[in-house]
Amino acid sequence: MDALSDVLRLVGMTGGVFMDADFTAPWSVAGKVAPEICRPFMTPPEYVVAFHYVVEGDFWLTFEDGESRQMHAGELVMLPRNDLHFFGSASGLAATSVGDLIQKNEEPKVVKIVHGGGGARTRMVCGFLGGNGQLHPLLANLPRVMTFELDGLPSGDWMKLTFAHAAQTLLEGDAGAGTTVARIAELLFVEAVRRYLAALPPEETGWLAGLRDSAVGRALSLMHARPAENWTTETLAHEVNLSRSAFADRFSSLIGEPPMTYLFNWRMKLAMQQLRETGRTIAQIAFDTGYQSEAAFTRAFHRQFGAPPATWRKDNLAR
Repeated sequence: MDALSDVLRLVGMTGGVFMDADFTAPWSVAGKVAPEICRPFMTPPEYVVAFHYVVEGDFWLTFEDGESRQMHAGELVMLPRNDLHFFGSASGLAATSVGDLIQKNEEPKVVKIVHGGGGARTRMVCGFLGGNGQLHPLLANLPRVMTFELDGLPSGDWMKLTFAHAAQTLLEGDAGAGTTVARIAELLFVEAVRRYLAALPPEETGWLAGLRDSAVGRALSLMHARPAENWTTETLAHEVNLSRSAFADRFSSLIGEPPMTYLFNWRMKLAMQQLRETGRTIAQIAFDTGYQSEAAFTRAFHRQFGAPPATWRKDNLAR
């Protein structure tokens, strides 16, 4: 399995469809996926990718800084960082908050919205993909918007027909239709990331460039999959069939920090996630993140964040 597949498998992305929208021009809506929108489908995820699929018509997608692009029927747009955005029949129109359009109830999970001035029609399905803290390195390195024309994909006809069928059955209250759309969106997200990786110039550096490199990508997969293991630069180099110096140089040049620094920072992120989201003891979290004793973990955590794990957990759970 390649490094990207390893990382995505660990993230365990899932999602849902929360809005089936029928807009007529002129119209404009502003929004982003709020935690309460995710709640009927799952525990609100730490990181969210928003998506919109255009079933019929077209719309303009605009960001706060003025960047704008037009989307057409059969296209899917993904927002890896869930930025605030505006979508409407034209850019620059006064926007209605999507929160004002969505009824605050959990049943049915998919909210039907009819909104606009009665002109040209646009029908779209809106949803989200969510994941835990392991999703952060990937999302932080992706562009804020990624678009897909389904007709250009090998299985695009099938996906397009499935999207259209699911969108229709959403109107009939079919609970499985939203799940179908979310699963297709997961597949398309993976495809979008693969295409983005393939298009990176050879001289590109950073986390995604490292993921694309066979040796560094494999090392990233190992550290993400088995953070509790007693990794050293030597053992990682052995796993990827490089000498210690060659591996360390390649990893540092691509990722921007030595392997052990990256591993330490990754373990601390996992520790924060467990402290915030689980009831595991400090000793259990220490073991999960590669420390042989609670005391050693506590010292490392305190040096990094200025407070021992127990205090950090109490302060962050209270927020």
